[in-house]
Amino acid sequence: MAATGETDTSMVESAGESSNSDVGGEKTILLISSENEQFEVPESAARLSRLVTHMIEDDCANGGIRLPNVTAEILVKVVDYCNKHAAVNSDADANDLSTQMELKKFDKEFLDQMKDDEMLMNLILAANFMDIKCLFNMACQWVADMMTGMSKEQIIKRFGRFGIENDLTPEEEEAVREEVAWA
Repeated sequence: MAATGETDTSMVESAGESSNSDVGGEKTILLISSENEQFEVPESAARLSRLVTHMIEDDCANGGIRLPNVTAEILVKVVDYCNKHAAVNSDADANDLSTQMELKKFDKEFLDQMKDDEMLMNLILAANFMDIKCLFNMACQWVADMMTGMSKEQIIKRFGRFGIENDLTPEEEEAVREEVAWA
């Protein structure tokens, strides 16, 4: 995803002839995983992704939107999340406290069902690629909360396979410790 907030669609392909349809009165968007599995998603849910929104607005969603960086296993999760959030957002009582509490409960259960750290990291990558800010921020906060209280070595041991490594010299580490002594 482009850091400037603009959507980079070079990694996303529109897939041929139109196959988007209306289901229950709402237009659906076809999302296609990296394994070519197809997911018909209500447009209101699909539009939680800024990437998909831009493709719809640029008339590039006809025939489906290929997501080569998102596996079917992760796309199922993303679609589940987007469907729930779109349904709540369209509800007249979306700002109601009980509705918000229900959504928070859903979000916690949603993240709890990630079977391992790799699935969670792939979810974060998919949310970033698809530019679903609410999902991306929530999942990143979840990982940050997991790291709270861990030593540098524990973080590297648990998350090191995802590219987290210690590339600081001992002098740089000491400077950082002094700089954030309040933490």
